[in-house]
Amino acid sequence: MRPNGRRTTLADIAQAAGVSVATVSKVVNGRGDVAPHTRVRVQELLHRHDYLAPVFRHTEAVENPTIEVQFKGGLKSYVAETLEGIVDAAAESGASVVVSKASSAPHWARDLVSAGRRAVIAVTSVHTAAHLKELARSGLPLVVLDPLHLPDSRVHSVGATNFAGGLSATRHLLSLGHRRIAYLGGPAMAVCNQARMHGYRAAMEAEGAPVPEAYVRPGEFTYESGLAGAAELLDLDEPPTAVFAGNDEIALGVVETARARGLRVPEDLSVVGFDDTSLAQIASPPLTTVRQPLREMGAAALRTALRLANGEKAESHHIELATELVVRASTAPPPEGG
Repeated sequence: MRPNGRRTTLADIAQAAGVSVATVSKVVNGRGDVAPHTRVRVQELLHRHDYLAPVFRHTEAVENPTIEVQFKGGLKSYVAETLEGIVDAAAESGASVVVSKASSAPHWARDLVSAGRRAVIAVTSVHTAAHLKELARSGLPLVVLDPLHLPDSRVHSVGATNFAGGLSATRHLLSLGHRRIAYLGGPAMAVCNQARMHGYRAAMEAEGAPVPEAYVRPGEFTYESGLAGAAELLDLDEPPTAVFAGNDEIALGVVETARARGLRVPEDLSVVGFDDTSLAQIASPPLTTVRQPLREMGAAALRTALRLANGEKAESHHIELATELVVRASTAPPPEGG
């Protein structure tokens, strides 16, 4: 915005940079045929003047909108399956999707606007207050898929019934006769982890089964965390006969630790995972797990992002899809005397 209240135009930026309007337009639209030093100079001026591409100055629908999908960490099975749902839904809607790693670079949101993005979908990523402010100033709607922390009231999110999933997983183990059931989870403060743990505790308390402090262990949603956590559980004077893991990767780590110690799954130790990624189906033994509808969650996130990008009101600030217990071959009654 210029001092006289008039919005900054491409011509204003071109004059300040000493280049043509066509060159500025190429930078705004992400074209590659601009000299690097010129691109940097133009981008600095765009940021300084809070320039917004015309597409974001109105809320009219765009025929083929482009949505940015960001994730942190490696492209694991969980992320891959949610991306599949996003991409399939985009294809049906006539939208385009650009996948990237979450960025902390200055003005990252304005760079997305300049590149023509209409909304951002973040897969489990944690966005700080600074990120949200940057998005708000840029006019970019944000949808968080399976948020790790309680989202800001300005943020739309899509998740699953994690509490119900934890409840059904633990009830399944209790129904087999297990009483010594441990929960090996993800980050202690992650919303999804807390909900799964509370579901586990609710089932145990309803059955009158004890929950020793050592039986509830937070960690990371990784195979390595499953390896380490299972070793700690199995080293206890009274180890569990069953483990409910916060996701499938943790569960596979538990299975491997048990195998390395000569324990059989499920004859000596029952294991339940969470997510029902492709890993659960190809595991040995095939993993009993709680199915999280990852593809459907991805599709719901995409549809929400498109509504917001077109200036429409979303159906809800938070969408929760149902989980379902999938019983395979990694659970059985506890061993004799267990």
